[in-house]
Amino acid sequence: MSKLKELTVPNARPLPVIVLADVSGSMNTDGKIQSLNQSLREMLESFKDEDDLRAEIHVAVMTFGKGTVRQHVPLATAANAVWTDHPAAGDTPMGAAFRAAKQLVEDRNAIPGRSYRPTLVLLSDGQPTDDWKAPLDELLASERGGKAFRMALGIGADADMEVLSAFLHDPQARVFRADEARQIRQFFRLVTMSVTSRSRSANPNVAPNVDAAEEWDL
Repeated sequence: MSKLKELTVPNARPLPVIVLADVSGSMNTDGKIQSLNQSLREMLESFKDEDDLRAEIHVAVMTFGKGTVRQHVPLATAANAVWTDHPAAGDTPMGAAFRAAKQLVEDRNAIPGRSYRPTLVLLSDGQPTDDWKAPLDELLASERGGKAFRMALGIGADADMEVLSAFLHDPQARVFRADEARQIRQFFRLVTMSVTSRSRSANPNVAPNVDAAEEWDL
């Protein structure tokens, strides 16, 4: 009699999510930074509930403000990601954030070759205070940056929608706009839906089919 072969479950492949969050001084007004902190905490908690054999959600949150970019949440599995509230201060070094994002998505040690296509999320309420065009072009021209799913949110009337549209690099893609702090939370619920939809799909490398109209208060 032949032995039964041992059944093994393949390891889930990483599904990276990288958030580029504006924490400049203007985010201190109208409850924006408070809504951002709450939204990111809720998103991370939602990701922790996802348990799929195909995809394991990995998350990094890069904040840019006060002349610096830092990984406030270093890239890790969502189960291990911890959020602490971030203050808002200083200027808006968005170009530096694009450089940091390119470096991370192209890092094969942080994001191995077996990973699914990353999702890049950008939100800002103002104008970049550094050179942003060349760093963005480099991000979009990179192997992984160009293939990434991208989502963008402009917060308030002063948000540079031209830059956010350039980040999406797709005339059919939509830059969402938040005129009130509560809409920041709505946007991140849409991000959560988009990522979890991919993680549960038969092919997480296919663009998610999310009906934004049902989630967004137009």
